[in-house]
Amino acid sequence: MKTTLIIQARMGSSRLPGKVLLDIGGKPMLEWVVRRGTLASKVNAVIVATTDDPADDRIATWCAENEVLCYRGSVFDVLDRFYQAALMAESDRVVRVTGDCPLIDPRVIDDVLALFETTGADFAANRLPPPWHRTYPIGLDVEVVSFSGLARAWREASLPFEREHVMPWFYAVEGRCKVEILDHEPDCGMHRWTVDTPDDHRLLEQIFAKLPDPMHATWYDVLEIVKADPDLERINATTHAKRVDIVDERSLRQK
Repeated sequence: MKTTLIIQARMGSSRLPGKVLLDIGGKPMLEWVVRRGTLASKVNAVIVATTDDPADDRIATWCAENEVLCYRGSVFDVLDRFYQAALMAESDRVVRVTGDCPLIDPRVIDDVLALFETTGADFAANRLPPPWHRTYPIGLDVEVVSFSGLARAWREASLPFEREHVMPWFYAVEGRCKVEILDHEPDCGMHRWTVDTPDDHRLLEQIFAKLPDPMHATWYDVLEIVKADPDLERINATTHAKRVDIVDERSLRQK
């Protein structure tokens, strides 16, 4: 049973272009995602899924220089990009994370994989995106499907937001698939530790500066930091996550 962690990454972020290679704690953000993701005990392979846009040559070059597998595909049909990456890696199970989450926690990855294994789910995650509620901080987002499930979504998903956001086909229609969500008690969904804006980046720089060992820090270590200094999270307090049914306007202009 081969489990592949696929990291979605591109330079063309609408709110913070080039964000995945921005420096945080002395490393490109993408490196933190790759290296921390590799620490998950249930993950057998890691692959970066970027695009064939020339702007993403830098990501492909970084992957080559660091001996990280890389697949290049569609800019806006990210579901196709994931499917082709999983096919190339000969995956049995696929874990989706994004390249703007440098605090992704390998233990959370393992926990979501365990939930997927024990429940017979078609789709398991530790959150659903807005408009749904979440109990894990933004930036720890993990989604798991089987390769056969991903292949079915790839064949059947037709709406633009289903293609761009990869996984909504599994949960947007109630009853279509068996969905299992890993929740956390107490609710910590109000925290935002992803990088999508300059304010997000400033917050994560300060958090990393306070972590003695960022590579092996757990998300509970981060929680202790922000609890000890409540002013930190005011840095990006006005930033909000995008809804899952919103698509990038640039993809619409291409049609």
